[in-house]
Amino acid sequence: MVTFDHREPGTPEQKWADSKALRTAPELDLEGVDRAVVFAAHPDDETLGAGGTVHRLIQTGSSVRVIVATLGEKSHPDSPTHTQQTLSRVRHLEMSEAVGAITAGCVTPEYLALPDGGLTAKALADPVNEAMTWLAQGRHPLAVVTWVKDGHPDHEILAAQVQEAAGAAAVRCVQYPIWWWHWGTPGKLPRGLVYVPLSDEDRDAKQQALEHHVSQVRPLSDQPGDEVLLGPHILEHFEREREYFILAAPHQTPVFNRVHTESEDPWSVDSSRYEHRKRDVLTASLPRELYPRALDIGCSTGALTAQLAAHVGVMTAVDASDVALGKARTRLTERGLKNVQLRNAVLPEQWDPDWTDLDLIVVSEVGYFCSPEQWKKLLSLCTKALSSDGHLVLCHWRHPIKDWPLDGDDVHREARRRRNLTRLVEHREADFEIDIYARTKRGRA
Repeated sequence: MVTFDHREPGTPEQKWADSKALRTAPELDLEGVDRAVVFAAHPDDETLGAGGTVHRLIQTGSSVRVIVATLGEKSHPDSPTHTQQTLSRVRHLEMSEAVGAITAGCVTPEYLALPDGGLTAKALADPVNEAMTWLAQGRHPLAVVTWVKDGHPDHEILAAQVQEAAGAAAVRCVQYPIWWWHWGTPGKLPRGLVYVPLSDEDRDAKQQALEHHVSQVRPLSDQPGDEVLLGPHILEHFEREREYFILAAPHQTPVFNRVHTESEDPWSVDSSRYEHRKRDVLTASLPRELYPRALDIGCSTGALTAQLAAHVGVMTAVDASDVALGKARTRLTERGLKNVQLRNAVLPEQWDPDWTDLDLIVVSEVGYFCSPEQWKKLLSLCTKALSSDGHLVLCHWRHPIKDWPLDGDDVHREARRRRNLTRLVEHREADFEIDIYARTKRGRA
């Protein structure tokens, strides 16, 4: 029986007790999830990070697969009693019993039998892609994997491969920290943190599963080299009434191609009063009447692009969805607008180095469709591309953005931190926010 220490002040878990980020994280929506795949780098990852969530998904009728990349055979490299081959057999059995405990015997784990400590993207590609193909056949699929910044190479390589494949397949992906809880700090929790509440039944099933990972939660023997790996100071992080995950930013192209295919006007840009007012306020806020060279990032079906065209000499309008660009092309042609070039690109990765010395860059309703790292890079590229007297316009919806790691306030907050940008215009109301920046003149703070 695994016994968890009570959380007294000074225990490792205590540092998280008052974390505002944990208290205010939104709940992960599991409603309607019909297929889920949980990826583990090593046996026990799945139980520690997502055991309660797996139990909940099984109880609500989801089809769940559990895929473990390695058998964790190098967990005790100096063991005098267990060889790597012995540990492989032991951990294989423990994993089977643990997964049985959290799935009421409904799921048999799938073993890739890849080398512990030696995961590679090449070795993971085929099994991960197969799992994504299966997931993509569901109506509301979910991929669950270790966190890409967890501090363990196997965790991070597996996470990166799953995140990329899930993004390409337009499958929602969440990542669970394991070692982060031990070495991380509350002040550096990532954006996109969400939680799943655990019932008493979920937590009981999780604890029963942990008890099956005997080689990890108890010493192999009393000899040096056989010490316990997951002692109470580690396990207490996983005793919570919630399991926490980090949302992975989906790949924009498949997501928005699907959105624009399913609906002629997914954002109601032609009928919504919000959309009309937002565009009018944005164009009225421009400090100059005419901008010779402009870039419109995230143009979608071109409603704002068409309105901006009256204020620019020539403009490039960019979107990740070729379906959306087709609708934008039709709109511009119908209005006889010939000063706009449309480009299909996913930014910041496909930034064109020829986009330099621009007089106007508009980023409207797209910043929060980046990961935090992508947004920082895109913001830097936009700043460098501005002419000496150019303007950068940011305009975003201020309410929560479901299933994406950032929201509008996050996007604008990052821009306000930049010392090389000076804010010229600030407009904020309940539904949207507009900030207009110029490059900071040399010598200014």
